[in-house]
Amino acid sequence: MSELYVGLMSGTSLDGVDAVLADFGGARMQVLGARSTALPAALRQELLQLNQSGNNELHRAALAANGLTEVYAHLALQLLQQCGIQAAQVKAIGAHGQTVRHQPQAFDGVGYTLQLNQPALLAERTGIDVVADFRSRDLAAGGQGAPLVPPFHQAFFGALAGVTGVLNIGGISNLTVLRADAPEALLGFDCGPGNALMDSWCQAHTGAAYDAAGAWAASGRLDTALLARLLSEPFFTKAAPKSTGRDLFNEAWLNRQRQGFEALAPQDLQNTLTELTAQACADSVRSAAPGCQRLIVCGGGALNAYLMQRLQALLPHCQVSDSGVYGLPPLQVEASAFAWLARQCVLRQSGSVQSVTGARGARILGAIYPR
Repeated sequence: MSELYVGLMSGTSLDGVDAVLADFGGARMQVLGARSTALPAALRQELLQLNQSGNNELHRAALAANGLTEVYAHLALQLLQQCGIQAAQVKAIGAHGQTVRHQPQAFDGVGYTLQLNQPALLAERTGIDVVADFRSRDLAAGGQGAPLVPPFHQAFFGALAGVTGVLNIGGISNLTVLRADAPEALLGFDCGPGNALMDSWCQAHTGAAYDAAGAWAASGRLDTALLARLLSEPFFTKAAPKSTGRDLFNEAWLNRQRQGFEALAPQDLQNTLTELTAQACADSVRSAAPGCQRLIVCGGGALNAYLMQRLQALLPHCQVSDSGVYGLPPLQVEASAFAWLARQCVLRQSGSVQSVTGARGARILGAIYPR
């Protein structure tokens, strides 16, 4: 019997929204359909600007949340039409929203995390129950509220033998470590920047939203001195559990770090930023997953051929492949994770793991907005 959920994801990279229709009725989740859309340029720019404080930001954030939700609703309804599915057949939509601040445990010991979303409006537009606000309960329990996807990675990829790493490279990169002989030892944490710095630099200097296949980076040369400075950021040596976002790895951070390197050719800086992502991820694998046999890469970074080559070169004893090899294309993994998290919430089952977020225990994540 089918058990249908929609997952929606707009990540830190701000490259668009991904949607999946997932069926959990069988032994393993099956994606019945997937669809993506770019964000309207004005909305993307506003969401990017809202990562930093600014004039009248509460008003602007509220309107941006409405705008993003309209994109979510339109995409979800298009997906259902594409699959020949009626709204009444779907149990719930998992909609994460757009993270614009992430400060776990900061300031007062609890901190905060903020995802722009309007789940009540999404339920109204689609006629489907919506599950949203996945991070805040984990923060309330003393956790990082991130990363959220490792339990789903375990549910989908956990049957693989030996030690497996699942590396999601969106705007920020995060690693999940799966051990077939010790599933209770699930580990996951943010590695550092993923595509965010590469994309912003590429757009500023080429006009393209991203470096297709990493070709521009590959045309440049690595500056080892700048790379060493970038890698000196304390986040990289901080022990897990840990999470980050554009609060740290943003253009202002990059501009501070590259002082004295202003004469560097733009393509050389792109190469160095790509190497930063590759080395931060590879270092995470080496430290957290010794003996890793396979690294499954998902997210937009899996489509960056040059980045994938660098990961393989840095991890010669580990087979690096994209998640499509294991039955789930790279741009469907995170959206599928939020369909899974929505289901966990509806079933009142935990969606978090203490060993990943550092919370006081597993918690049911999300809040339900009835249709």
